[in-house]
Amino acid sequence: VVTAGTSDRPVAEEALETLRWMNCEVELIVDVGVAGPHRLPAHLTKLREADVIVVVAGMEGALPSVVGGYVDCPVIAVPTSVGYGANFGGLSALLGMLNSCAANVTVVNIDAGFKGGYIAGLIASRCGNPKGLC
Repeated sequence: VVTAGTSDRPVAEEALETLRWMNCEVELIVDVGVAGPHRLPAHLTKLREADVIVVVAGMEGALPSVVGGYVDCPVIAVPTSVGYGANFGGLSALLGMLNSCAANVTVVNIDAGFKGGYIAGLIASRCGNPKGLC
């Protein structure tokens, strides 16, 4: 489970707990959003080993597309209602994610950490031996 910012963490924790309940090996990577793009490359090896990745982001919702461009597994994008300015309660992040140019990105509803985690757990369990999520 990956978060763009620390303010996205509560929704990410919901996905994390759901995955643990589903007996998936899971890890949390926080604060690697596009506002600090230098932080993401340090995690690329781990991300590329994942069966599926849940990316939680508010604001403009760009992180799932960035992650999707680096990996060849499904990316579950979870927009959050976190943000300032004209984020419209998460609608701007949702629309940005829905318009992702990365073909491996799919989107759940705003603040839907449980659903993002649950779908990711279903995908991981069908990979034979769920090696985990990032």
